[in-house]
Amino acid sequence: MISGKEVIVTGGAGFIGSTLVERLAQENKVTVIDNLHTGVKTNLEDVIRSGNVSFIHDDVKNINNHDIEGADYVFHIGSYSSSPMYGKNPYLVGEVVTGMIGVCEYAKRNRSRVVFASTSSMYSGMKPPHHEKMDLPVTDYYTEGKIGMERVSELYSKLYGMDIAAMRPFSVYGLRERAKGEYANVVTQFLWAMKGGRPPVIYGDGSQRRDLTFASDVVDAMTLAAEKNRGFNAYNIGTGRNYDMNDIVGRINAILGTDIKPSYIAMPIKNYVWENLADTSKAERELGFKAKVDIDHGLRMINEHYR
Repeated sequence: MISGKEVIVTGGAGFIGSTLVERLAQENKVTVIDNLHTGVKTNLEDVIRSGNVSFIHDDVKNINNHDIEGADYVFHIGSYSSSPMYGKNPYLVGEVVTGMIGVCEYAKRNRSRVVFASTSSMYSGMKPPHHEKMDLPVTDYYTEGKIGMERVSELYSKLYGMDIAAMRPFSVYGLRERAKGEYANVVTQFLWAMKGGRPPVIYGDGSQRRDLTFASDVVDAMTLAAEKNRGFNAYNIGTGRNYDMNDIVGRINAILGTDIKPSYIAMPIKNYVWENLADTSKAERELGFKAKVDIDHGLRMINEHYR
């Protein structure tokens, strides 16, 4: 457990970021940098009142323009995190690489250890289970941005001996996703629709499968990587199990006591990720990580949260 440290969390007002800040603020001083693109400051109200958290409303690329010297750790979650965002604006590829360089420059100067959010989407079209040594195909702007972040980070690690961990989370869902709107995890969107008595919209026939990872498990992995990673490494973060969308709708119906049928539509997305499944053996071996929240527990928690 990280304790008594100075920590920066970029994107700390988002649903993963705020979960991480909540954890770290118990025993550390935390500075949050967030441009509030898909986060909201209300996610941090309680921890800001604790006195251990300060908030800077700015983009991560400007991290070096602020007087926040001496952080022991930088958790970089504040990069654009959904493929449709990049489809609408391909220049985001350059934005996220620029942000990563800003984080690495800060960490180089302050000798900070870095953990950042990459993506499992880079395994698109590859046969599962997915492992970190796979040769990554060219698929879309989003994954190219994240691959660029990883390569820049590995370069800094090699040039300056820095400890940088790239986390590749699989289909993350959890609390405080409201501000993400259309970019929220599909499972959470299913729940929102069904709680409102509306049919969830499924692309294709619902046979696509996802390794669904609860946000608190991602936070566990990130904090473990901050303490244990040496040099540059990429780590898969998932549960090692996956579920098709029809199954998920059935599980939500069971929780809600409903019998709502999905609405099926033709697949509108090119390069759609039809199945993901994490091989987490590297994270288990090197970090001691193992996901704790199974799908039914996770669905019950988000049902309670989104009352």
